[in-house]
Amino acid sequence: MATGAVPTSFTGLKSRDHRGLGFGKSSDFVRVSDLQRVKFGRSKVAVIKNSSNPGSETVEFKPASEGSPLLVPRQKYCESIHKTVRRKTRTVMVGNVALGSEHPIRIQTMTTTDTKDVAGTVEQVMRIADQGADLVRITVQGRKEADACFEIKNSLVQKNYNIPLVADIHFAPPVALRVAECFDKIRVNPGNFADRRAQFEILEYTDDDYQKELEHIEKVFTPLVEKCKKYGVAMRIGTNHGSLSDRIMSYHGDSPRGMVESAFEYARICRKLDFHNFVFSMKASNPVIMVQAYRLLVAEMNVLGWDYPLHLGVTEAGEGEDGRMKSAIGIGTLLTDGLGDTIRVSLTEPPEEEIDPCRRLANLGMKAAELQKGVAPFEEKHRHYFDFQRRTGQLPIQKEGEVVDYRGVLHRDGSVLMSVSLDQLKSPELLYKSLAAKLIIGMPFKDLATVDSILLRELPSQDDKDARLALKRLIDVSMGVITPLSEQLTKPLPNALAMVTLKELSSGAHELLPEGTRLVVSVRGDEPQEELEILKTTDATMILHHIPYSNEQTSRVHAARRLFEYLSENSLDFPVIHHIEFPKGIHRDDLVIGAGTNAGALLVDGLGDGLLLESPDQEFEFLRNTSFNLLQGCRMRNTKTEYVSCPSCGRTLFDLQVISAEIRDKTSHLPGVSIAIMGCIVNGPGEMADADFGYVGGAPGKIDLYVGKSVVKRGIAMEQATDALIELIKEHGRWVDPPVEE
Repeated sequence: MATGAVPTSFTGLKSRDHRGLGFGKSSDFVRVSDLQRVKFGRSKVAVIKNSSNPGSETVEFKPASEGSPLLVPRQKYCESIHKTVRRKTRTVMVGNVALGSEHPIRIQTMTTTDTKDVAGTVEQVMRIADQGADLVRITVQGRKEADACFEIKNSLVQKNYNIPLVADIHFAPPVALRVAECFDKIRVNPGNFADRRAQFEILEYTDDDYQKELEHIEKVFTPLVEKCKKYGVAMRIGTNHGSLSDRIMSYHGDSPRGMVESAFEYARICRKLDFHNFVFSMKASNPVIMVQAYRLLVAEMNVLGWDYPLHLGVTEAGEGEDGRMKSAIGIGTLLTDGLGDTIRVSLTEPPEEEIDPCRRLANLGMKAAELQKGVAPFEEKHRHYFDFQRRTGQLPIQKEGEVVDYRGVLHRDGSVLMSVSLDQLKSPELLYKSLAAKLIIGMPFKDLATVDSILLRELPSQDDKDARLALKRLIDVSMGVITPLSEQLTKPLPNALAMVTLKELSSGAHELLPEGTRLVVSVRGDEPQEELEILKTTDATMILHHIPYSNEQTSRVHAARRLFEYLSENSLDFPVIHHIEFPKGIHRDDLVIGAGTNAGALLVDGLGDGLLLESPDQEFEFLRNTSFNLLQGCRMRNTKTEYVSCPSCGRTLFDLQVISAEIRDKTSHLPGVSIAIMGCIVNGPGEMADADFGYVGGAPGKIDLYVGKSVVKRGIAMEQATDALIELIKEHGRWVDPPVEE
């Protein structure tokens, strides 16, 4: 194994006294080459020992997946793998609001006003509080803003608003000390509180060099900890994926592990000073990275015996359904596993408009935990918790003698299936357009974001020639047409796929179909194992994982994990489509959040090959777009421009909502291109790690343009900045002209 230095404190080396790990221990290092391979059950794991104290306890680690360089604790990251059980935490008081597992999931947002505008900020906080937020965060970037905070707090108290206020601090320890005298909580970003802004330089440290850096952090951070203790102020140690220091990235990588260690450096200081009134957060704009970071954080805390609450959020999620979807994927995934005590849905919208989707998401998590939704216990050996590895189902292979091409009924990057009604078949051209097919002389052809297959619960009668011709044309362009077994037996449609249940498979009813008929099997995932055994002898084109939405006690996420475990254990590589039926009358936000949580929680673990979302009274186009948004949010199928858009705050140097809409209007037709739209650069250019191009406020009225993490043009007048961004995209060969409407 290659040699590399890892702080023993981070690897989870247990101290006999869990109250704190001082820098004496955290400065010791072990070499990865010193790892001893030992057998544990049927697998080999690593044991890391503190070389300076051979008699101390050890912690067993293992690779996150076979061949992975990431070592993770053997401990699980959640209370239960087969049902939602809320993680037990201590209670942290933020003013008069209690955070932790014994309390409701708290919801919060952040003001967008200039903090020096006391009256405007007070009015916005009041509107937020009236919408039901539990906490409000306010940016405090300098001394003038800190002075304004006293006026803001006093004015709110005089108006009978006692909602706790949180100060958002970057780069300014003296400002944090000042505002700790009047606010209820301080958010500290460990990437830039004591470290300089990242320059993305690879730095080499000796053990002594690294220790000196830690001592510097302790010197800068200790006064704030002591002041928070004195005034009863809470703290959030809030790591951001985009603003890790060069020191952390050089040592631990621009990764979930680096995010966790960055926070732990500050947490160890808090614990050394016997300060425990703090929470953690691990935010990223990429939901997959965000989920992995929180899981690793909790796994490490479990090793250390720590029980601090979690603040959940996907940063720079964007606006509208895109922003809600990204937040649901990240936050909803963790809530399903019982993780999270306070949440924020970051949207490029007025802050009070974040509260409703935030509440819906919190309610979903609370309900799952209260009902302890799940399935019967099962052993889980194949899911990758900490690093993304997609389980790719075997795509359809053309068989000898087949007269139509079935290879297109699923897409390699993630498939979208849609439910179609008989009424839609009455207007074939409208149907083709609604499936996002290209029309050439009235004939459908598949395009980049065309639906891959359709589910038709009722076939048209044999004498409805027009409807059957419309279906034939879809089948001819390799779109799958799936219909129930009973329909295919009574009104057979040539080359359609027959949907069967496990019970129908066991009865042999499918054997009445013509030889060679392709099968789609609908499975719940919580069936007794003996019922699943029939899958071993079934030649299925795909599996639809489906649990009725009305089933209160069964968690579709846990049932699906159980199903994937069965498939992996038996080397069955069927593609699996997440089939979710929503009830009539469901609110759009509940549908987006429900889909993001229930399917996203699986797709971020690489479990699943596509989606089929149904809702009887929602627009067809909305369901199709939601499906594609979900796949793109899980870093699967990319069908439109990706935006990393900050939610705005008091630091923002332009009207983010207006500019964001302008940029989207001119660039939304560039699938595969990612654009960051940032109000300022407070979190560092690393915030745009996922973006190809960046549009960033550099000074009032001036914009800086980035390619990746590098600034390439500075000080562009805002009026010319959008056109300059488009020119930059063209210079790098990523521009195509918008399609002309036929």
